[in-house]
Amino acid sequence: MLNLLNPYCYLITLRNFLYDLGVFKSFKLEVPVISVGNLSVGGSGKTSLVRYLAEKLSCLGKVAIVSRGYKRRSKGFQLVYFQKKVLQPVEKAGDEPYFLAKVFEKKGLDLVIIVDEDRVRGARRAIKEFGANLILLDDGFQHRRLFRDIDLVLLKKEDLNQTLLPFGKLREPLSGLKRATALILTYQELFPFDFEFNQKPVFKLYRENWQVLNHRLEPVPIPEKEFIAFCGLGDNIQFLDIVKRLGLRIKRFIAFPDHYDYRAFELSSQENYLTTLKDGVKLPWSENLFFLDFSVRVEGLLEFIQKTLKNKTSMG
Repeated sequence: MLNLLNPYCYLITLRNFLYDLGVFKSFKLEVPVISVGNLSVGGSGKTSLVRYLAEKLSCLGKVAIVSRGYKRRSKGFQLVYFQKKVLQPVEKAGDEPYFLAKVFEKKGLDLVIIVDEDRVRGARRAIKEFGANLILLDDGFQHRRLFRDIDLVLLKKEDLNQTLLPFGKLREPLSGLKRATALILTYQELFPFDFEFNQKPVFKLYRENWQVLNHRLEPVPIPEKEFIAFCGLGDNIQFLDIVKRLGLRIKRFIAFPDHYDYRAFELSSQENYLTTLKDGVKLPWSENLFFLDFSVRVEGLLEFIQKTLKNKTSMG
């Protein structure tokens, strides 16, 4: 009933209809584009999946991640990572692209990261100027102006019971999943669930191999230290749940809004702090700042992507 009274519902439905009809144009590139997106606002694991795919798909060629750089304090095109180096500060890159750049620099991965509010322009420059032959479009499901060959849509369990903005957290109704190439059911290690839609391929994402990293991004044994834990995520409680499951000693937990900039937050030299890498990149790194990190497992997804891209190539 709320959807019928919600003007946002009519706007998003009209916009998608105009794209489907071809009134609004989508631009197709000469290289494959894989979009990673979701239906809801807040965290759903998009950045973690982009990181996983960027690392795993590098065997197929030069991967470029193209993002709008949400909440960055810059405009236009910014080259964030190239030739294994971070090239922009977090303020110009945005926290998620910068976090990925720091991780890739540590691992010495030869990728490209670009932020541009005009993602068609950003992707074209990634190809022409930096040699990309595979584009990963971060948070791209609602960004229909750039044609994609594969649309991966992450769903978390609570999405199934949500309503549209502004009454709920959904950017568009569940019926929008008809555009998806495949569904990724995320946070399975915390909230296992099953879901099917129109016989779409379904994969399950698990976060595992949790570890604590020091300020040099080196794994350290689960420390006996007592921490002040903090984060500014779409779902802060999940971070606290994981910390508790790992048995880490938490003196105090501080929850900040998503994408918090931490300009007013100072670390005391008398305390030890634990946060996520996404949050930590916005603070000065010091001996008493630690990060919680993990790896991702999505069985069958890489094989599905490679098979889908191969089929599209053979079909011309």
